[in-house]
Amino acid sequence: MPNAFNFSASPFDCLTPDEQRLVRDSVDVAYYPEGEVILDVGAAPTHLLVIIKGYVTQLEGDEVITTYAPDDTFDGRGLVAGKTSSRFVAQEEVVAYQLARQTVTDLIASNATFGALLFSDLSNKLTALSQRQSQHELQSLTLSRVDEAFVRPPHFVDGDTDVLSVVKVFQAQRIASVLVRDATTSPERLGIFTAKTLQRAILTGIPLDQQPVGPLSNFDLITIQPSDQVGDALALLMRHRVHRLVVADGARVVGVLEALDLFSFLSNHSHLITVQVEAATDIAGLAQAATQITRMVTTLYRSGTRVSLIARLVQDLNARLFERAWQLIAPADLVANSCLFVMGSEGRGEQLLKTDQDNGLILRDGYTPPENLEAICRQFSQALAAFGYPECPGHIMVSNPMWRKSAYEFGQMVQQWLLMPDADSLMNLAIFLDAHPVCGDAHLLAHAQHALMRLATDNDAMLARFAASIDAFGQSLGWWNRLLGLDDQKGLHLKKEGIFPLVHGVRSLALAEHLQETSTVARIDALVAKSVITPALAADLTQTLHFLMALKLKAGLTEMDTQQAVSGLVDVARLSTLDRDLLKDALGVVKHFRGLLRSRFKLDAL
Repeated sequence: MPNAFNFSASPFDCLTPDEQRLVRDSVDVAYYPEGEVILDVGAAPTHLLVIIKGYVTQLEGDEVITTYAPDDTFDGRGLVAGKTSSRFVAQEEVVAYQLARQTVTDLIASNATFGALLFSDLSNKLTALSQRQSQHELQSLTLSRVDEAFVRPPHFVDGDTDVLSVVKVFQAQRIASVLVRDATTSPERLGIFTAKTLQRAILTGIPLDQQPVGPLSNFDLITIQPSDQVGDALALLMRHRVHRLVVADGARVVGVLEALDLFSFLSNHSHLITVQVEAATDIAGLAQAATQITRMVTTLYRSGTRVSLIARLVQDLNARLFERAWQLIAPADLVANSCLFVMGSEGRGEQLLKTDQDNGLILRDGYTPPENLEAICRQFSQALAAFGYPECPGHIMVSNPMWRKSAYEFGQMVQQWLLMPDADSLMNLAIFLDAHPVCGDAHLLAHAQHALMRLATDNDAMLARFAASIDAFGQSLGWWNRLLGLDDQKGLHLKKEGIFPLVHGVRSLALAEHLQETSTVARIDALVAKSVITPALAADLTQTLHFLMALKLKAGLTEMDTQQAVSGLVDVARLSTLDRDLLKDALGVVKHFRGLLRSRFKLDAL
């Protein structure tokens, strides 16, 4: 039978050689003219169809659900269930492989991943994929270059430097080792003195200010090159039973690779950036740490790390970065008497690549801020811009007086948003609902949020106007055409088509229930606890959000690799059959959720 069967397309890309052989021995080819009903509602499918040529439309009544293109598979769910729930029509002349039901049943029995990808719902599909991908994560990280890990900058002292002076260097630089130059030899030797060696110096009983570090240092250094692989560094540490390696590019010493930092790189990159942030003494030092965040995101994503974990790490790191920047810029009394907070995807913990700033400042009632408060806030916004976070086009930043107010003034502003719900106030309300504290007195923000929920009423008209923003970008009725390249648009905007309506829909339900949670997933869990949505819908919404975030991140990283600005668009022509299949399911979940929201908030009556 046909030898050209595409085993690189989902779900056949997970088959073993024996399973591929079974497909080749069983597959046949079918032809359907344009307009023919291939499967009708209630029909009992006898074959699984894989399109070779043409397009097939799936309909429920007169509504088009999706369109299938070459390498797409249908109707797996109907085949397993024994009955088709939709109508499948040849949109144009169609040629397809057909695989008998018994063959498909045998493949499902022998390969759980194939079965999950073929007929499971989105959450089960993504679970099966994550289990398969996680096996490659550690291997990918060990293939990274040494200079992609955190190589600490070198600190040199002469061999005749006394131990006490070196201890002061340890404290001032927050380090645990120095490189020691021994000028008594030719050529000059290089050794290392560590905090562990310090214990030996203390035990000698000789005053530390009278002991030179040279005789106490280890001059048998183990070195590695920046271009070597992390796996090689790990092997060297274990083979020589040492805790650090000197990273050298020829004769030039680049720095020191600590065992703790290497293990942290293999398990959690965020530790390394946290060390850099905490060690920074100026904005320039923080800027260096900020550049590592995108690198961390890239490495973790491409090594198979779950996008939900990456987003949580990014939120924690950005919070530390912003906190340290505010502490360096603002006087201590201002820090103590205010709360700096972030909003938007940053506040929800759903930001991956750097996006526009969304932040604000609440001042304690009765506190008199410094006269140059405006300059301080402007300097902070400029610092974040230097870190790679562009200024917000809508000026939702501490540099805008509207977003820096006393606690009382914030309360009055929030009350106005609720009592006078025009388009701008509803937008501001949505933004503020996602606020998350990063520095200062978090109680100031918590008090404002509690006041908002106390003031929020069960005003159906206000809630409906708030929820109506799920259609702010317009609901595309033909997104599948963009997936298949059947229209002139160059890409699919995932935020507009999927992420925003999902996030804002969940936010609207959370406001209606007076929930305090700020992240979308936490809101979904709270809505399940209150029986507002079902656990099954919650699982689909969570998996859909994470899949869309991952696909958006993948597209953004590709644009960055080619020196393009991150657009938020997905190049549909470059989607794999698996991504296209999953995206259809994900946007289908969003469409279903939109329908539920329209019913819950009676949006059709607006």
